[in-house]
Amino acid sequence: MTKKLLSILVLSLMFGLKANAQHKTINPSDVIPFQVTVEKSVYKGKNALALEIKGEADGDNTLAILKDIDFHNGVIEATISGQPLKNAGETARGFVGIAFRAALDASKMEVFYLRPTNGRANDQLRRNHSSQYISIPGYPWEKLREETPGQYEAYVDILPAEWIKIKIVVKDETARLYINGAAQPTLIVNDLKQGKVMRGSIGLWVGPGTLGHFSDIKVTKQD
Repeated sequence: MTKKLLSILVLSLMFGLKANAQHKTINPSDVIPFQVTVEKSVYKGKNALALEIKGEADGDNTLAILKDIDFHNGVIEATISGQPLKNAGETARGFVGIAFRAALDASKMEVFYLRPTNGRANDQLRRNHSSQYISIPGYPWEKLREETPGQYEAYVDILPAEWIKIKIVVKDETARLYINGAAQPTLIVNDLKQGKVMRGSIGLWVGPGTLGHFSDIKVTKQD
């Protein structure tokens, strides 16, 4: 048995489901919300947590952080869905993603997120912005896009209001984002901005004007 399998940690949002590894059923009480509301939900056949930003958000630390997780290197898997709220503005894209190495006070984190309405837009430039990396503090999408256009975002074929399988592989200063079981990553970041030694939890992240759903969370720790 490999070290990876020995250190596996499964966090399942399939309430009551048995798992062949350490298992924890996640409820709203098992997360620390920052600028978001968190509710139990059944969405398209899956038990899930539903997140929305509460009021006017201050910055990009809009997420629910899982308690009792200490993650550095490993693999994060989840099934997520994002869609613009009915009253959202024209720039809403259904922003939804996963934060990792997140500080419990939400002051630091790395984030991969998706813009599901961009996936099949008729505007090619919007398509090119379907997936995104940001880093808190100091590296919002605006700064990264202006200083290094195209380096921290990429196209991926996704749709709003549909379940999307996401996998993030993290090793020191490198993180790779895989979508819907693809063998090749959608987005590669070789210089995680908060540094290669930072540890932290996993967060369920949403952006402005978004209703996000999260299910099937699985974390495999490698150290």
